[in-house]
Amino acid sequence: MNDDHTHVREFFTARAADWDSRFPDDGPAYAAAVAGLGLREGDRVLDAGCGTGRALPPLRAAVGPSGVVVGVDLTPAMLRAAVRAGRDRDGRLLLADVAALPLRSRSLNAVFAAGLIAHLPDPAGNLRELARVVRPGGVLALFHPIGRAALAARQGRRITPDDLRAEPRLRPLLAGSGWRMTSYADEDSRFLALAVREG
Repeated sequence: MNDDHTHVREFFTARAADWDSRFPDDGPAYAAAVAGLGLREGDRVLDAGCGTGRALPPLRAAVGPSGVVVGVDLTPAMLRAAVRAGRDRDGRLLLADVAALPLRSRSLNAVFAAGLIAHLPDPAGNLRELARVVRPGGVLALFHPIGRAALAARQGRRITPDDLRAEPRLRPLLAGSGWRMTSYADEDSRFLALAVREG
């Protein structure tokens, strides 16, 4: 495991037990972001960096009982918290790295990624790997339940133009990784960028 992975695991392991209680009001924002994916009954979707699995219930509701929901995370403690919360009933949980997903190429309709991009050691490469597992025309949602400015304020830092989530940085990053951005919203109440997998 490289230093980036060690840092991410340490960060989230220390916070896994009380993660959901720290952010109890995020449910409606997750549901609204999942609705933006336009999923249909029977679709196959990945929650990349699923953490405690807060997106799994709305993802399952969107794809129905015939759909497939997979949650992938690098941190065992977060996956254990997802199981304790009963969210493993809504999707299959896998301990895996988004740099090398244990999924077939072009096997998914969509990827949901909440708070993931800021923790990627190789954003372009990791976004290419997400593109690999999505069929052409499939959708990627990069989401955070609060916007960039609100998150920076919460963390006691200033928002900067070099933030990967800034639209002028994110649009070309996605384009170079097999995605075409179709919408971008950065409001106090949420961050949501949607992209389509290019052919």
